[in-house]
Amino acid sequence: MKRLVRENALALCFLLLFLATLAGQSVAGAAAFNEEQAANGGSPVTWAGYVTSSSFAVDVAENWQSEYLQFFLYILITVWLIQRGSPESKKEGEEGLESDAEQKVGPYAAPGSPAWAAAPSWRRTVFSHSLGIAMGLLFLLSWLAQSVAGLAAYNNEQLAQLEDPVGWGGYVTSPDFWNRTLQNWQSEFLAVASMVLLAIFLRERGSPQSKKVGDPHAETASSG
Repeated sequence: MKRLVRENALALCFLLLFLATLAGQSVAGAAAFNEEQAANGGSPVTWAGYVTSSSFAVDVAENWQSEYLQFFLYILITVWLIQRGSPESKKEGEEGLESDAEQKVGPYAAPGSPAWAAAPSWRRTVFSHSLGIAMGLLFLLSWLAQSVAGLAAYNNEQLAQLEDPVGWGGYVTSPDFWNRTLQNWQSEFLAVASMVLLAIFLRERGSPQSKKVGDPHAETASSG
């Protein structure tokens, strides 16, 4: 058990952080929701009522979709674009999909390579892009969840103000939906750009996301 935890410590750490912050968000969100209800003359809801509401669902889903979009785009863009001096980038001249020999696929697969890396035809193609496909699908699913939960929350507000509800198509083309969406996207893109650029000149000793402390600033694709 100890070995299992040690070998999966990074994933377990972030899963625990995810659960802790999700729980904190649910408590803080319920309190904020009830403050708003009281200010508008509405009735408070229980914690269970809040975490099963569309208001909580849309707040969670809109963050998930922006995170998955960030990773999806970063995975694809770093195949083709480089940043001189960044450990987050390939070296100059290595842009693109690389050769089968470099990627250890088809006849170049090693004895320990995944079975689909050596498989012919579509299976190898799918496996070669499986990470990007998975992140893309997770983004689309979380975006869809945000749109559905956001629609329910938006229509609840419409009805409370004695206004007509809107359909899904009307909501996903509305300012409310895109305000929620774009405010998350812009923060994710800024964070990625900051990481790429700051990692050129700054270091974190021992981190694979940083260059070695003594590496030149112009060193690209190295890690500590």
